Amino acid sequence: MATQMKTRDFECSDAEWQARQDLAACYRIFDHLGWGESIYNHISVAVPGEENVFLINPFGLLYDEVTASNLVKIDVEGNNVGPSQYMVNKAGFTQHAYFHEKLGTRANAICHVHTTATMAVCSHKDGLVPTNFYACNFQGQIGYHDFEGVTVRSEEGERLVQNLGDHSILMLRNHGPVVMDKTIQGMFVKMWALQRACEIQVATLSQGEANVISQEVVDVHQRDLSVMQSQGGAGVFDFEAWKRRVSKIDDSWKS
Repeated sequence: MATQMKTRDFECSDAEWQARQDLAACYRIFDHLGWGESIYNHISVAVPGEENVFLINPFGLLYDEVTASNLVKIDVEGNNVGPSQYMVNKAGFTQHAYFHEKLGTRANAICHVHTTATMAVCSHKDGLVPTNFYACNFQGQIGYHDFEGVTVRSEEGERLVQNLGDHSILMLRNHGPVVMDKTIQGMFVKMWALQRACEIQVATLSQGEANVISQEVVDVHQRDLSVMQSQGGAGVFDFEAWKRRVSKIDDSWKS
């Protein structure tokens, strides 16, 4: 039987409370880094030990207002199965629910953002090009999906998954990226590197013709990078460092 932990005015398992705190911290980190989009966009995480249930931000709150206790616990059918009285944004629910349901643990943590740099690259005909260190991380590891309008129709989900393939990043053309991973820490560090890759590409192309890195060098880069990443616990050190940073500013996300 799962251990129960009293959290303000509701009970949940220790594992769920940890997931809530990590997700709330992630929203605050995104806000601190300037990755928010008013009350829109989403980060979601699967609830440990529960099938087809995930946590997502309450619609109507800015990222710096999200806390562990006000996150919405929702199933893939759209039912609020937790204590939060908030609603969720249909665009976020539709897309995230399909990924959580169909992809299982490989999509335990998902984010979708509209940062200027990532949207700009999604809107470029060539997408992400190997013109910088960070962009080389992702070559051959990104899927692309043509723009079909706001993602509120469930029937688009099948095409989203098909275009994602076996990758963990899906660039929605003319829209923005979807980034996922088995852990919230891995998702965060992947999103951080993607943001840097896109920022640098936009800056590089503004100067004129870019120096494109050869596939041979990209292959060596990815091989060596995989060894280095294994030493960092797939983003654990990065995520914990940024949690410390936002906690110094405001630790209300923990509540």
